[in-house]
Amino acid sequence: MGVPPATAPTAVVGHVEWVTHARGRLPVPGGISDLREPITEAAGGGGVAAAAIARAADPVLLFTAIGTGPAADAARRALERPGLEVHAAPRPHAQTPVLSVTHPDGDRTIMVVGERLQPRAVDVLPWHRLAGCASCYYAGEDPDALVHARQAAVLVVTARRAHDVRAAGVTPDVLVASAADPHEDPSAVPSALAPEWTVITDGARGGIVRSRRGGEWAYAAQAPPGPVVDTYGCGDTFAGCLAAFLGRGQSIDQAIAHAAREAARCTTWRGGPGPAA
Repeated sequence: MGVPPATAPTAVVGHVEWVTHARGRLPVPGGISDLREPITEAAGGGGVAAAAIARAADPVLLFTAIGTGPAADAARRALERPGLEVHAAPRPHAQTPVLSVTHPDGDRTIMVVGERLQPRAVDVLPWHRLAGCASCYYAGEDPDALVHARQAAVLVVTARRAHDVRAAGVTPDVLVASAADPHEDPSAVPSALAPEWTVITDGARGGIVRSRRGGEWAYAAQAPPGPVVDTYGCGDTFAGCLAAFLGRGQSIDQAIAHAAREAARCTTWRGGPGPAA
């Protein structure tokens, strides 16, 4: 892990989607469900993480891709919040639509319709600025973009992108995986590219940290500051804020505690990005 430059921003590399959130239950095969109280917003892994970092009063650079049409225009406007600087590659497609169904217990199921609009290393974006970033959270889908992300002093990668780690031959400082998601398997990263820390999150049960040096310990979840209404975006909020707090020079335990606090806050509103401050 590099030495973070003083007052340097955090970067996020990832997608933005146009998400409809609704309450209800998924239908049985062949059935119909009536979903209630729909709201729409710009979200997705990159957008949610960047908004969370900006909300924590840190400057953040978002490297993403934006499509065309009314939803794309609305998504771009929604990303305009204090502290958030957006660098978006243009795409000749509509912004990817997503349906997120919040169950009565607050958990959610997400359905992505079509291809995520991810930034690519070949896009004309200011990738050189990553070298001046204190940290970067990578949720992209391009190994060459991950190579750019490695320029940051601290690199946090979601385990869902383990294939990019293998293809790029890049060693992250932290790999973040969800215990509830079989697609986030830390063992998919070869031992030669093992991160300094692997953090396995388990929602309200906290999680565990594994050190490359062989140690393992548990960490506690943080209590939400209000009733839990939705868990959409908690994982990317945690991972993005973990990168930001590590970029501030915090220890892994301090950064996890603060990131878990921000993830707990995320459960108290509908959707992912939440309030601007």
